[in-house]
Amino acid sequence: MVYTVPLIIFMDDVSGNILKQWNKHHTIYMSNANLPREMLEKEFFVRFVTSSPHATPMELMRAMKDSLCNAAQSGVVAWDCKDEEEVMLIPCGLFLAGDNPMQAEECSHAGLDCNYFCRTCNVGGTKEYKASEEGYNSIFKSGSLRTPEKTTDNIQHQFEAAMKSGATTKVQSAISSTGVRDRINIHLDTPTEILHTVLLGVVKYFWGQSVFILEKAKLLHIFQSHLESVDKDGLNAPSLNADYICHYKGGLIGKHFKSLAQVMPFLVYDLVPQTVLNGWSVIRELVVLIWHTTIPDTEEYLHSYVVSDLQSYSPLRDMNHSITFSDCRAFTAIDVRPAGTLVDSSRTRTS
Repeated sequence: MVYTVPLIIFMDDVSGNILKQWNKHHTIYMSNANLPREMLEKEFFVRFVTSSPHATPMELMRAMKDSLCNAAQSGVVAWDCKDEEEVMLIPCGLFLAGDNPMQAEECSHAGLDCNYFCRTCNVGGTKEYKASEEGYNSIFKSGSLRTPEKTTDNIQHQFEAAMKSGATTKVQSAISSTGVRDRINIHLDTPTEILHTVLLGVVKYFWGQSVFILEKAKLLHIFQSHLESVDKDGLNAPSLNADYICHYKGGLIGKHFKSLAQVMPFLVYDLVPQTVLNGWSVIRELVVLIWHTTIPDTEEYLHSYVVSDLQSYSPLRDMNHSITFSDCRAFTAIDVRPAGTLVDSSRTRTS
């Protein structure tokens, strides 16, 4: 029997030290995407591949690719303990998981701070254009998809510019105008990582804006009372300790924002302006859609997601002073089709 084994490949930078100062290593892990979700979440099923304090991420990924191609070409003979027979496994890469900076590196992209900030398509423009009516609306729509061929051409242009006088300025200008850096690219195989992009991005900024409004109006104590009295029965929200959240309001982490996103509209409905309440209502609906562990019918899910997303434009715009253009685009840039689920990096790393 021959089985195809799709692999989730995860790369990140970690510290090689436990107690001492940061000692940066780049590390690659791997998971078998055939496993059920509840097994994928267990540390045992996240396998270490390689690590180095010296090799660049793309050098490690090149070695990873060569190893994977060799294994796919020759096959891997294993023992099937259930059917008690030898089987051949053919590994293949399903997608590359990681946080936004690492995925930008893998896609030859300059990251979220450049003019064309999406590693998948060419949405964006100058800061002035994105602040205009037309430019702001455009960031909620997909631009033309980036392709390996176009990225290669841009990199070749940067090489040529580097040989001329004023090379530094010219190369930096090319990076800013195209979003492409000199690296190998894989634009369509790096699904959006939702922990940092959504919870520690959009939700965190909306939370900061809401806290500012509540403190300015001296209503934070009333908000705390609302949070203490909210009915948690039926909520998958174990991180709603009102004293802790209000005391450490500036130092919350992903699990707190995930819980708050589910209940905020019920807590602030009479404490904040309508635009802020609308923003939280949109976030609540979209976060519920995003955190699906399984998606049986992808097309039906995408239809629900797109409809809800269209409803989000107005309140997101009303509060755009508290979030960046790339954060605004976060909800529209998420793609679930490669694997049928979304990528939460907090569940794909062992460190």
